[in-house]
Amino acid sequence: MKRFDTISQYNAFNNNETKHPLVTVIDLSKADPRQGSQMYFGFYIVFLKDVVCGDLVYGRNTYDYQEGTLVFMAPGQVAGVNSSGDFYQPKGYALAFHPDLIHGTSLGKQIREYNFFSYQSNEALHLSEKEKAIVLDCLTKIDYELEQSIDKHSKRLIVSNITLFLDYCIRFYDRQFITRNHVYQGVIERFEQLLDDYFASDKPQNIGLPSVAYCAGELNLSPNYFGDLVKKETGKTPSEYIQFKLINIAKERIFDPQKNVSQVAYELGFKYPQHFARLFKKQVGQSPLEYRSMN
Repeated sequence: MKRFDTISQYNAFNNNETKHPLVTVIDLSKADPRQGSQMYFGFYIVFLKDVVCGDLVYGRNTYDYQEGTLVFMAPGQVAGVNSSGDFYQPKGYALAFHPDLIHGTSLGKQIREYNFFSYQSNEALHLSEKEKAIVLDCLTKIDYELEQSIDKHSKRLIVSNITLFLDYCIRFYDRQFITRNHVYQGVIERFEQLLDDYFASDKPQNIGLPSVAYCAGELNLSPNYFGDLVKKETGKTPSEYIQFKLINIAKERIFDPQKNVSQVAYELGFKYPQHFARLFKKQVGQSPLEYRSMN
């Protein structure tokens, strides 16, 4: 595995000049041909893949846009290219910036809000031609600042342009959730079925309440991408959606004369009946016993 802890190390690997120790924009076509390998990154990095989508494959997934894709990685993540031992010529661009660059800035405080840095590679952002032009313009502006002599304005202008770029990416992901609705609607239906099957099984008693991470994993999605998708499609967070489903099932089971409230709570995955009663009253406005007696 190749390890890149500093911007200068990654610049050297790609035959790219280090203009600033904490940030770089790389034209990957200038790098030497290389074999596929695993790479560890100690900084934030965004790849703009300039390939005919269909040639770029992650697992069983091929990208279905031809204009390019953006892949985001946070410090500590590992990426890889499988070239089957053959040499290939990298193409596209990369924006890399070290966490030290954004410490003490508004971006440093907000960076966790850009959930796509923890998306999986098959959840990449597929760009239209117009969006790709905006991305390249943002990278050009950042690189322009890197060409200037470092002064008291440099950090603010560089970080502002990185923030602008990331904010555009939020907009483009919102667009992608809409244009790929036919794909994502299937995810919501599978999520619904997953919860139905979960509560119909003995998993609640053995595992407990279904977590967002568990549901995302069963649907082969990263938790953050899954969360953003469910929120866009349903208006609820996954946690809220799970609670909504749980309460609806609880409403049905409460009327079983063979079971008391504690048994229903246990069947649904609650360790303590009072936690179930508290959630039920918060969601319904009545305690489980009040609901059963008044309906």
